[in-house]
Amino acid sequence: MAKKKGKAKGKKRGYQEPPVVTRVKFPNKNLGEMFGRVVGILGNDRMEVFCEDGKHRIGRIRGKIKKRVWIRLADLVIVNPWEWETETADKMGKCEITWRYMKHEISWLERKNRIPELLKINNIPL
Repeated sequence: MAKKKGKAKGKKRGYQEPPVVTRVKFPNKNLGEMFGRVVGILGNDRMEVFCEDGKHRIGRIRGKIKKRVWIRLADLVIVNPWEWETETADKMGKCEITWRYMKHEISWLERKNRIPELLKINNIPL
């Protein structure tokens, strides 16, 4: 059977409606979660993350979001630092990346001044 050729009626090609922000996830401070910004990609599901407390950590992408969400450089994420990992002077601490914010969520957080000043894209020390 031959396929129909032609445009879909009633829809513009390539147009997507902007998503409406109904609910934005925040880090749960009681569980130790915090905001973080991805500053490097190390491979094998690991990222270098600059956290809200001013420390660089190696972040591991959580298994639940590993195949569903693509995390890129400069993305805003929620991290959960590992408490059982002992930090030393020559090794970075480790954490788990549990959430990645979409563009519309980041713009909402910026409008409401919820992102710490330290994690603004231009203020990250390297």
